[in-house]
This record gives sequence, structure tokens and C-alpha cells, in this order.
Amino acid sequence: MGGQVSKQKSVLQQKRALKDLNGTEGVDFPGSDYTTADGNRKEWMSKLNLNTVRIKDVVWPGTHDSATDKMGIPLVSRPLARCQKCSIYNQLVGGTRVLDIRVEASRRVCHGILKSYKVDLVIRDIKRFLSETQSEFLIVEIRTEYGHQDPPEMEKWLMDQLGDYLIHQDNHVFDKTLAELLPKRVICVWKPAAKGAAPHPGSALWSSAYLKDDWIDTDLPSTKFESNLSKLGSHPPVSSRKYFYRVENTATPQANNPVVCVKPVTNRIRGYARLFISQAFKKGYGDRLQIFSCDFIDDDFVDACIGITRARMEGKA
Repeated sequence: MGGQVSKQKSVLQQKRALKDLNGTEGVDFPGSDYTTADGNRKEWMSKLNLNTVRIKDVVWPGTHDSATDKMGIPLVSRPLARCQKCSIYNQLVGGTRVLDIRVEASRRVCHGILKSYKVDLVIRDIKRFLSETQSEFLIVEIRTEYGHQDPPEMEKWLMDQLGDYLIHQDNHVFDKTLAELLPKRVICVWKPAAKGAAPHPGSALWSSAYLKDDWIDTDLPSTKFESNLSKLGSHPPVSSRKYFYRVENTATPQANNPVVCVKPVTNRIRGYARLFISQAFKKGYGDRLQIFSCDFIDDDFVDACIGITRARMEGKA
């Protein structure tokens, strides 16, 4: 009991610290004034200069545990596992461009021990979105959830499903413009379980070595915020990287805290995405931002990422 009281005090102190930092430091950064004027984020990439913007220049808005909208039993286990409220298709229409999909042996998406619909529905939503757009690019990470077995022949199945949309694994891709890569528009990262074989160089799929992050599993918002900043600063700028780097603006429930539902825990940090970007630029890390992910993605989060991308396109970031 004493440990939980102490933990709650730490949570309150850290929430206050972020609130104070937000009040004193502000949230200005190159592109921070950008908003999608017509509210249509479905084709925001097509409005960039496709002939000059390179894959590595984009700041990609992403979702954490993307396929959890139907995870668990409503009002019972769903609040413990649901990290997104929208379907994959609606996330993409809303501007999301990086998906984090976890699967298990029967090809169902999962979050820990909980399972939901088959990954086939995820692919169906992706293909629907791609068929309705012409210049939108996606990074789709599909991995076997920790503690589960790989779905049989998953690599072949993904290649069969996504086919001509796939951008093959190649270090030169990072320096190519969006126009140079068209009509191919999907970088699909396949991460099998530890004993599984990773995609080989030149494959239609990419290995997990090309998508890096520094995951910190904590429900303490300032701890996560500061760790994300520190880890971001330890990586080179996007101009000299041959991999994608993801920062996840999330806080996750812990067993030693009475609050175990995802939404109230992740909300401790969720509203400070713009503060994080601002602090990254103030510390000289703005040129390292690339993939920025969150739980329960919203329009403002997407616009912040688009704003930096457009500022880079204009030589302002």
C-alpha cells in the first residue's frame, strides 16, 4: 500500500513538472503554426513537393499498437489493452503514416495475451486506402508479439498481399524523393520472433534493423519525456542515417500502480507532443526527428508532424 501511495506522488509530481515546463517554455518550433486548412489529412503527402522531399526528410506521424481498436471485451479487458479508438483505415485517412501491428501464430493481431481480428483486416484497410490515393507513403511494421510464435509463411503472405506497392529494402531509398519511388509506396518491416529469419538485403520486406527505437516502459510521464529527448539526441541527424528512428510519446500502465487502463495513463504525456518537439529543437535535436508515434492519435498530433515536414521542405528546419 505504501508503495502505491509513493508511486502516486511520483506521478503527480511528474505531471506537474510537464505542465510547468509547458507553461514556461512554450511550444514553438519550425512549422508549429501549420494547420490543415480544409481538415482533409487523407492526402497530406500529395500536397508536398514530391520532386524534392526525400523519404528521410518526412516526419512521419505514427500510432503505437495500431490495431487495438477492437482489442478485448468492452468495459472489461478493452480499457486495459486499447491504444487506438479508430480502425486502421480511419487512422490512415486521418493522416497516420506509420503503423505498429503485432501478430501471433494464427495471424490474429494481439496485445500481450489478448487477441483481436485477423491481420487480414489490417491489410484490407491498407489496400483500400492505397487504392483511394496516389502519392501517400506508408511504413508498416508487422512483428510477432513477445511470447508468441510466428504465423506460418508470414513473409511470403505479406509479399503476396502488398505486391507492387512494396518498396524493396535498399539503403539508397533514404535519399530518394517521393516522386522517384512512385508508384511503390509501402515500406513494410517484418520482425519475426527471435528464432525467425529476418528479411534479407534486397527483399521486398525490410528487417527490423531499419526501424529503431529506445522503448522505455514506464507510466511516469516526465521520466518518459526526458528519456525520449536524451535517446533522440544520441542518434545522428536524418541526413546521415540509413534507418528510421521512432520516438513514442506514450506512457504505459504498470503493475505497481492502481491505474491500469491505457487511456488515463497515456494521457499523462499525450498532450505534450508539441512541447516535446519544441524541446527537441531547443536542444539541437530537431534534425533527428523522423517517426513520432502516440496512442489515440488526433488531428493536432498529425498537423505538428506535417508542419515540421513542410518546414524542412522550405528549408526552415
